[in-house]
Amino acid sequence: MRIPRSCAFVLLVFSHVVASTASDEVFHNGGTGNCTGCHTTPPQLRGSDAGSTCLICHQAPLGVALPSKYFIATDVGSFSICVQLPPAGDFCWLKKTYKWSTSRGATEFSRGERHGHNIVAIDFGYEADSTHSFSPGGNYPSSSLTCISCHDPHGNYRRRADGSIGTSGPPVVASGSYPDSPDPTASASVGTYRLLCGRGYQPNSLPGTPPMASDPPAAIAPRVFNRSENAYATRVAYGSGMSEWCSNCHAQLNSSHSHPSGASAVLSEGIASNYNSYVRSGDLSGQRERSYNSMVPYELNTRDYAVLKSIAASADLKQSGPAGKENVMCLSCHRAHASGWDASTRWNMQSTYLVYEGTYPGTDNGAPVEYSLGRLSSEIQQTFYDRRATDFATFQRSLCNKCHLRD
Repeated sequence: MRIPRSCAFVLLVFSHVVASTASDEVFHNGGTGNCTGCHTTPPQLRGSDAGSTCLICHQAPLGVALPSKYFIATDVGSFSICVQLPPAGDFCWLKKTYKWSTSRGATEFSRGERHGHNIVAIDFGYEADSTHSFSPGGNYPSSSLTCISCHDPHGNYRRRADGSIGTSGPPVVASGSYPDSPDPTASASVGTYRLLCGRGYQPNSLPGTPPMASDPPAAIAPRVFNRSENAYATRVAYGSGMSEWCSNCHAQLNSSHSHPSGASAVLSEGIASNYNSYVRSGDLSGQRERSYNSMVPYELNTRDYAVLKSIAASADLKQSGPAGKENVMCLSCHRAHASGWDASTRWNMQSTYLVYEGTYPGTDNGAPVEYSLGRLSSEIQQTFYDRRATDFATFQRSLCNKCHLRD
């Protein structure tokens, strides 16, 4: 039987998704996966572009109703809300534009493309940022932004036994992203965190892009990382270097942003004490032993992977907060991929209340429009990674107060 070319491509993609789903992280395993996983013969990408090729496996198939595995995008044709809950966020939020009328009669928008990094993945409906031609605070062309702008698809970057990062040295034998990842040795390296690219990276398929100037951060993720945080926080153990790595594309933001971040933004003992005591608006009864909140993460200011692995391995526990030597980082307030809010922030920074009269404000429950901003209450709960509104105060203000106690 002769199969039409269009159908053959669908079957090829579907079979690849099924095989990849079964093998979980084994395909990448910290380095180069099998060539035919992403390329056809003769060598061409399986998708129309690099981002589309990545999403063949990393967008959840139709009908997947719960966060799971390594999915970082929801098919918006399946659900009204973005289902996936990886620490970096669901790219689906880029397709969610909200519109509302203020009490003064003005019409306002929260446009999808303002919700995160606008990757180009044409087969899946993701297009370049139409407003910014280059990365804010930098010179990375928006038309070239794709998954492989940040992640090295071939996994050439590796962490060696002495802790250094590079593209040469012992072969990569495993992922370096998890608590059970092996330690690098004189004869074996491990992959960088999430295959993030390092110094000098400039893929041939993205001409005109500037080379990376900084190496990837030190970080370890728990083995189960894409899930509801209704019961437990999903804690990624961020060690150091995240803001410096973000500066590869946003260098001027790191120096001009209203909030400092990175190695120079060390938490004082006073700020650490605020973080540990803050539970919710009006409640400062917290204890350091159980004060960590993954909605407001921070760096531990270390590259000791034994420490990072220990923290990430106990991700189901109520973990302790800072001691006063940690760092604020870009991801303390933003998600790396996308979020339900403008500028990819972790929570709504444009309204007075995050929780209003004991519930998440929404267009479906009569909350004031200046708190719901055109969103359903279920969508807002999803931006909090499925946390209950009762986890917060009846009138909960900004989570900036986790460090600054101004509510």
